[in-house]
This record gives sequence, C-alpha cells and structure tokens, in this order.
Amino acid sequence: MKITPIDDRVLIKSVEMEEKKAGNIIIPDTAKEKPQIGKIIAVGNDEELQDIVKKGDKVIYAKYGGTDVELEGEKYLLVQRSDLLGIVE
Repeated sequence: MKITPIDDRVLIKSVEMEEKKAGNIIIPDTAKEKPQIGKIIAVGNDEELQDIVKKGDKVIYAKYGGTDVELEGEKYLLVQRSDLLGIVE
C-alpha cells in the first residue's frame, strides 16, 4: 500500500533525534516531546510546493500540525504546506 499526498500536502517520516543525557534521569517515551523534524517521503501535486521542497528533504514542521497516519507498522505525518516552517540543510 502507498500514500500519495494531494494538493499542498507532504508525507513526512519523523526523524528521531539523538538523546542527550544530563545525569542519571531516565525519561519515559510517553513523556518525551514529539520530534518536529522529519524527512519528506512524498510531495503533493501542488506546483508551488514542488518548487519549494522535494522528496528526501529534511524539514521542520509545526508542533501540532498535520495528521498522524500509520501504514504497515510505520508512522507518518501528513502536513499541509502552511505547517512547514523551514528546510534543514
């Protein structure tokens, strides 16, 4: 099965950030913040959007933006162009 975003949406896979430790405190996964950096897996058919981002780009997206999607055990996020904040280089 495959997800193809439509219009001005992109499909993003969150990038897990390296964990920094300060002492011996262990933070459970449920208390950790959701990462806001992801890799673009697919881009919708909006021409303006396709000029800005491409498949494989790393982007920063809005903290509470997008819709969580799970497909074949993998978690993705469908995000509108307005929720994309920047490209990570």
